[in-house]
Parts: sequence; C-alpha cells; structure tokens
Amino acid sequence: MGSFAGGGLPPDDVVVTALRAGDEAMFAALLDTWSGGMLRVARSYVSTDHSAEEVVQDTWLAVIGGIDAFESRSSVKTWIYRILVNTAKKRNARESRTLPWSSFEQDGATDKGLDAVLPGGWKEPSAAWPTPESEALAAEVRGLIAEGLARLPSRQRIVITLRDVEGCTSEEVCEILEISPANQRVLLHRARTAVRGWLADYFESVKQPE
Repeated sequence: MGSFAGGGLPPDDVVVTALRAGDEAMFAALLDTWSGGMLRVARSYVSTDHSAEEVVQDTWLAVIGGIDAFESRSSVKTWIYRILVNTAKKRNARESRTLPWSSFEQDGATDKGLDAVLPGGWKEPSAAWPTPESEALAAEVRGLIAEGLARLPSRQRIVITLRDVEGCTSEEVCEILEISPANQRVLLHRARTAVRGWLADYFESVKQPE
C-alpha cells in the first residue's frame, strides 16, 4: 500500500478495503495517525496510563474484528472513536471512578433549556485560549491546560478533549458520545470557560507592571 507519511490518510473507502484485506501498512498508518489521540481520550475515562493503553489495544482488536461489519454510516474515524469510548466506559465502570454516562442527559442541557442554562443565549463557542509568543511560556501554558483539563468534570473533559485537542467536529463528538448538539455545546462551553478562567488568572499573576 506504500507509505502515508506526510500525505494524510486516503478516503474511507480505500481505508476500509485495505483493512478488510489485511493491509499491514494501512493499519500501521492508522495507528500512527490516531493512537496518540485515542490514548488521550481513553485517559479521560480511566485512572491510569496503563489502563488507557489497554483500552486502545482492545479498541484496535475490536476494529480488526469488526471491520467486515462496518457499514459506512459514519466515518471510519468516528466509528473507531465510538468503539474506543464504549471500551473506555466499560473499563471505567469496572474502576468505578466517575459518574455514569447516563447523567449526560441530566446535565441541565436540553435544546429547550439552553437559555436557562446560559442566560442571554449562547450563539458562538467561547474563544480559544491565547497563544503565547514565548516558547517557554507556551510550554508552561500547555502544562497548565493539561492540568486544567484534569480538573474538569469527566463529561466536560471528554468533550473539550475531542473538540479542542483532537480536532473533532461538533457533529463527530455528538456521534461518538451519543449526546445531543445542545448537550455538546453546553459541556464544551462550560469546559472552555473554566480553562480560560484558570489561564486568565495565570496571565494576570505573571503580567509585568507597565
């Protein structure tokens, strides 16, 4: 199949055909492209890095075993991430560390109740956090963002991880997590607001006097 380095992945139909044919180069390309992000998402659910690694391994095994049944109703990436999330949720349930995911719908975010949750309505996502020019400061801020994500409630953390770290669209997040667009918007808004607030406090504390 050849190398995909630097050229991105081919269209989904090519990916699926190759995986069904047992193409090792294609599988390696998927691993290289998505495994890092999958580890970050899995780690949002489970208690240790080792558990996250096992979740990702189990997910890839499920992908290999289930590719023949893939029906292209969603993108390959969305399908794989949905397997990942379901696998991580099962692992999380065994570890009994977080709230049940059925509580997504109890987060106060319904289409009808958005204005009540966010007074005045919310028409656009919160602005992204600032990008410092200094590389040293940027590295420190990345650490602060990671720390901030870890402090978030699990439901907010997984949404902001998928959207702002992994670059998934809102539609992909809704499909992966099986939540409504309203829930996705509110969870993302709350997460971004919290992280942005922590960063604002940090920049205020390091701001030099004029």
